[in-house]
Amino acid sequence: MPQASQHQPTQNHLLAAILDALGNEGSRLADRLESVPMLLGDVIVESGGKLSYVYFPTTSIVSLHYLLENGGSSEIAGVGNEGVVGISLLMGGDTTPSRAVVQTGGYGYRLKAQILLDEFNLAGGVMRLLLRYTQALMTQMSQTAVCNRHHTVEQQLCRWLLLTLDRLPSNELTMTQELIANMLGVRREGVTEAAGRLQNYGFISYRRGHITVLDRAGLEGHVCECYAVVKKEFTRLLSDVKPVVKPDSGNVRRLV
Repeated sequence: MPQASQHQPTQNHLLAAILDALGNEGSRLADRLESVPMLLGDVIVESGGKLSYVYFPTTSIVSLHYLLENGGSSEIAGVGNEGVVGISLLMGGDTTPSRAVVQTGGYGYRLKAQILLDEFNLAGGVMRLLLRYTQALMTQMSQTAVCNRHHTVEQQLCRWLLLTLDRLPSNELTMTQELIANMLGVRREGVTEAAGRLQNYGFISYRRGHITVLDRAGLEGHVCECYAVVKKEFTRLLSDVKPVVKPDSGNVRRLV
């Protein structure tokens, strides 16, 4: 993992836009940001947990999961360097119905929830940015639900891989098939079969928990429309938050 000193708040594009919107007054928020390591499997907040902090990932990716009474779960959205974990705070609640767990290890910045809420309540540029991000995240959640219901595991895997790649600087992912199955809410055997077909097509290479994307264009040609819908909505709503995405081409440690 790179050293924390190599990371800056502006690596999170939403946070960079917020600081820019605050202008000369941005220091009152920037000075209170805390750089934190976010390791694979870290729980940022539990379902029903109180939001003491919001998190802006820089090189990490956080997966939001909905938990069922029988212990099952599936991913409803992902948050990387384009966004923030903790939007339910802005909707009038201090708890969240989803579990936030680190999907890809790296770094991020956390901020006391009340500080961001105070900025939001000033009803200026920060509020507009956060509301537009919230709408984009809601689109991702809705499209994920539709995708999981109507599209094949192979298409879901393509969507998940592409959305993950958009948040990473390289074409390599560290992720076991078991974890991917938990993300998608499907059986591990289904992911094994889907990954095997994508590997046979020459789109990916998979070995011992490491996935390398060899042909991104192939994945984009094979994915369902859900990926494009989510990407287009983020670009539309956050056009001044650059870059939103790249161009086309259980051990658990708790932080709460």
